[in-house]
Amino acid sequence: MPTKLHILLLFLIPTSLLAISSLHMLRSNTLPPFPSTPSHHTTKCNNKILKVFMYNLPPVFHFGLLGWKGAAWPDLRHHIPQYPGGLNLQHSIEYWLTLDILNSHFSNNLTSRSALRVHDSREADVVFVPFFASISYNRFGKSHHKRGKKSADDMLQEKLVQFLVAQEEWKRSGGRDHIIVAHHPNSLLYARMKLWPALFILADLGRYPSTVANLNKDVIAPYNHLIQPFANDHSGFHARPTLLYFQGAVYRKDGGTIRQELFYMLRDEKDVHFTFGSIKGDGINQASIGMHASKFCLNIAGDTPSSNRLFDAIASHCVPVIISDDIELPFEDILDYSEFCVFVSTADALKDGFLIDFIRSIGKQEWTRMWTALKQVEHHFRFQYPSREKDAVQMIWQAISRKIPASKRRINRATRLSRTPVAGERMSIAGSLPRNFW
Repeated sequence: MPTKLHILLLFLIPTSLLAISSLHMLRSNTLPPFPSTPSHHTTKCNNKILKVFMYNLPPVFHFGLLGWKGAAWPDLRHHIPQYPGGLNLQHSIEYWLTLDILNSHFSNNLTSRSALRVHDSREADVVFVPFFASISYNRFGKSHHKRGKKSADDMLQEKLVQFLVAQEEWKRSGGRDHIIVAHHPNSLLYARMKLWPALFILADLGRYPSTVANLNKDVIAPYNHLIQPFANDHSGFHARPTLLYFQGAVYRKDGGTIRQELFYMLRDEKDVHFTFGSIKGDGINQASIGMHASKFCLNIAGDTPSSNRLFDAIASHCVPVIISDDIELPFEDILDYSEFCVFVSTADALKDGFLIDFIRSIGKQEWTRMWTALKQVEHHFRFQYPSREKDAVQMIWQAISRKIPASKRRINRATRLSRTPVAGERMSIAGSLPRNFW
């Protein structure tokens, strides 16, 4: 009788023989290896490059979710599977990181590279888990979920947990050196409570208890912006007639109720654009035009502390006005966002007249300084293939590198009693009830 996973694989990848063979390879952990890394990589590699061991998971966990029907990994020299468009793109972080690791096999230039794939996990700094959690949730975690039944996304997460905790790499570190991307706030809902020792790459911490995700161990990554970037921007202060811009969902829950209150406060201001909007129809193009013509762009808390709107504003060189008290920002340990963003507390923003008066008080000189800074940092938030020096992909790898010393310390502390049978057994599995472990 077919198992639930067989049904899942048949559903996700029409070529059933490939899916079934992938399942057997996963169970036996005898997956076909990717072509070995060229020898010149090991001789040129230096300590600044993060050495990454990547699990050979079957395509059903990654490119198979995009419709890829080949064996193991795509040969990027001949074909690059495309990520679905629309709102899916904003959470496509795992896709870009996986492309970059695969591309390290073919790249001869290591000067702009921050991470390199190695095939011996004992040589690696980190272990990368190539599970496309965000697209799995978007495609199979919502519309395919029926009351009382597990969704295809739930089943994939279960198989992922079973696979990971059985691996020697996980047992050696308790998962503390593993990298798992869960950028969509609702992705990895089941597995996050099982795999909490790992380093998560997230959009924010809004839907995680602090014992599961926090800045001590995890990395905040930017959204992939949706609007068209403002190339060759020579607009300047007077060429942007709109003072303050917001277009999006106004009625939100949780901390996002402030959007509704600000809408009623600002909608009648003559040089403020504050309207409902979505990506449907010509929505993205209209947002691009509107942001390119605005001096300031509102980034207000929604259902979660962060949103893609901040990174759309950065790509538009529209100075972000951030009203989100609990927001965490990518790479803030090396970037000073106050150089190119304006921060306003929720309490101040809701004071009658405070926000609009404050924004009007920022003159041409101060705005131009922030506008110039935006153009200097925008490449740090750009996802592209092949990735380039200090773009979003390389910045994420570097942020992971900065977590390595603390990760090593946690691993070493956890292995103090590893020779004790009970302690060793306890470390080898993911805890079901997470606790602070640093």
